[in-house]
Amino acid sequence: MTAAGSNKVSNKVDWRALWASGDLARFCFISLGILLHATNETMVATVMPAMVGELAGVQLVGWSLAVYELGAIVAGAAAGRLVSYVALRSNMMVAALLYAAGALICATAPAMPLFLVGRLVEGLGGGALVSLAFVSVERLFQRNIWPLLFGIMSAIWGVAAFSGPMLGALMTEFLSWRWAFGAFTFGGAAMALASFIVLDTPEATKPQAVGGTAPPFPYPALACLAVSVVLIAAAGINVALLRSSLLLALGLIGLALFFRIDALRPRSRLFPSPLFSWRSPLGSGMTMVAAFSVATCTFTIYGPLLLTELHDIPILTTGYIIAAESIAWSILSILIANAPLERERMIIVIGALMIASGLAGFAYAIPVGSIPLILLCALLQGGGFGVCWPFLTRVIVASARDGEQTIASAAVPTMQRIGYAVGAALAGIVANASGFSEGLNREAAADVAGWLFLAFVPLGIVGCIGALRIWGPADRPLEAIG
Repeated sequence: MTAAGSNKVSNKVDWRALWASGDLARFCFISLGILLHATNETMVATVMPAMVGELAGVQLVGWSLAVYELGAIVAGAAAGRLVSYVALRSNMMVAALLYAAGALICATAPAMPLFLVGRLVEGLGGGALVSLAFVSVERLFQRNIWPLLFGIMSAIWGVAAFSGPMLGALMTEFLSWRWAFGAFTFGGAAMALASFIVLDTPEATKPQAVGGTAPPFPYPALACLAVSVVLIAAAGINVALLRSSLLLALGLIGLALFFRIDALRPRSRLFPSPLFSWRSPLGSGMTMVAAFSVATCTFTIYGPLLLTELHDIPILTTGYIIAAESIAWSILSILIANAPLERERMIIVIGALMIASGLAGFAYAIPVGSIPLILLCALLQGGGFGVCWPFLTRVIVASARDGEQTIASAAVPTMQRIGYAVGAALAGIVANASGFSEGLNREAAADVAGWLFLAFVPLGIVGCIGALRIWGPADRPLEAIG
């Protein structure tokens, strides 16, 4: 705890002292949880063609991301509260074991339903590991070096976004898709075992607030969210007009109820207010986050599957394309970070237009099978997020009401995860309605390839409108707002 130096005002880090004290080793260890979770999250796309070929169940492909993100949302919300009652080390060990168990289930699954069970367990463990990593920084390190450590964590996300697709492609190409999940089984088990050795400080071995009162856990809201996502995903299996329409309507109503319940419980709420009001920068920004998160997960889920089935494009090539999207996000985030604040609105709008253009371009590029065009669309989509996301997050947090800034900062990634889960479920409906309900073949893939991306273009337009409305008609600078 003192390795960063005695000067609590300076943010200069004494790395030699940090290493000598063991704090640097602890930081590397807790960051491993982020690496495991994020790499796994991005890996699945490139193992999907081989996995579907062995397990069948192409109708359930959308569920693979939906249940993973759902587990991550629930566990992420729970982990931050559990450290008030259970030691950080114990929480980390249980989360790593859950993650390893989920990966093992996926690696040995004989059929798609059991694979999805494994994905849910993996999501619970991975979401908890990420949440506990951020809690660990707050508990184990001095405040003056938090920005640096959080910056390193962001870089780890970038590394994982690149390494995940590559790992999945290489494992599938030279071994088996099952070995990809087997590697995460060993990683999670090793992390659980190492928790006893590395997390040995009093701050890690004692509850955060013995006898204290922690914020209540949002059971009703998260239960409502889980049921809603499952209903939407279920609407896409064996598509029938009446049944699917009813399940989809119930799922969307459930989502609205989830946000309503969250708003009515201020002590356990996950989102700031007014959440989707276009009269405020926060509402317009959160609308943009939700719309683009739902709309853009389709390529990650179905892109490799469609390209392999339609055009016999190697899995390794699709892995490079997905990795390029992630790299564009990371590089442009760094390059644009120091842009003048007075250009925020223009930057956010440009980023939104890039995302929407990439999304719409996929509807043409994937059926055609042009690798340069597909790569361009991926770079536009990923680069658009890199351009606008840092400034969009700043707008949302800065325009939040007094006392809700912390909630607002956590709400952006939470909304992203909810968007990915809902988007994956909706993508399953579109894909199965377009042809995948009859099974995986070239003709069905050709029908799915066009409709799957066109169906989400309206949400891309909503995201662009949200970007244009962030400052409202007056176009006033952020500093003038609240």
